[in-house]
Amino acid sequence: PAAKAGLRAGDQIVRIDAKPTKNMGLAEVVRMIRGPRGTSVTLTIMRGGLEAPFDVTIMREIIQVKSVKTKIMENEFGYVRITQFQEKTAKDLRKAIEELREKKVKGIVLDLRTNPGGLLEQAVEVADLFLSEGTIVTISGRKKENVARFSARRNGEYEGPLVVLINEGSASASEIVAGALQDHRRAIIVGSKSFGKGSVQTIFPLDDGSAVKLTTARYHTPSGRSIQGEGIQPDITVEANLVRKKDAVRPLREKDLEREPKEKREQKEPAEEEDFQLNMALQILKGWEALRGKGSNP
Repeated sequence: PAAKAGLRAGDQIVRIDAKPTKNMGLAEVVRMIRGPRGTSVTLTIMRGGLEAPFDVTIMREIIQVKSVKTKIMENEFGYVRITQFQEKTAKDLRKAIEELREKKVKGIVLDLRTNPGGLLEQAVEVADLFLSEGTIVTISGRKKENVARFSARRNGEYEGPLVVLINEGSASASEIVAGALQDHRRAIIVGSKSFGKGSVQTIFPLDDGSAVKLTTARYHTPSGRSIQGEGIQPDITVEANLVRKKDAVRPLREKDLEREPKEKREQKEPAEEEDFQLNMALQILKGWEALRGKGSNP
């Protein structure tokens, strides 16, 4: 809907239905922009190169976001990115794996970077596609008897070389998948330490209309590691996510949003070869046989 209305990457929203966004929290911005299908919202936009703001009215619609994206790299490796865990993520991933298998890829990079998580059952099903047996995740409640264990059931639909990318933005369901594949030595985990969101929170409404949010359970990897506050530590740490060229422009950050827009702040899309973590993953896949020959069995 935003693209149809003419919004562009880099536009700054300064008002929502005439209400200034300065000092407005992200949750409030999202709440005001979202709404029932068929209703409208008017955004006041500042755009680089223009002196005055202008209004754009957007008709709200149901947005279908594809959570699984794939491509072939260097003509022989598969790249799969999961942006979040939605209702059809595992189904879409299964289809993607089938297509990559038909193209006879020699290995797959599973990119979970900056994936905030999503549906638990989808995380379990995604991990199940790569595991032949064993526990995927255990959920432990406050009492010892409150334990739920999810295990692999599909005998692993993809058994080839696998590298998983994570970073500090990989949370919750992403950490469940990465932790399971790491503990079972099914994949090599590359990147930086994940977020550490491994708690289940339940909201209890109170009589006065308020509510209390309590942590009622925690996620544990197959080996028993708690994800909460700890995160997943990569097998190979590559802290620098992107190595930018000298002429690349720093992307906008939240602290920049209240400043006057400037054309020079327009964000450049990093070139594929600049992604150092991804390059490392490809090098691992290329040397997979050599690694296995030295006794490594991820």
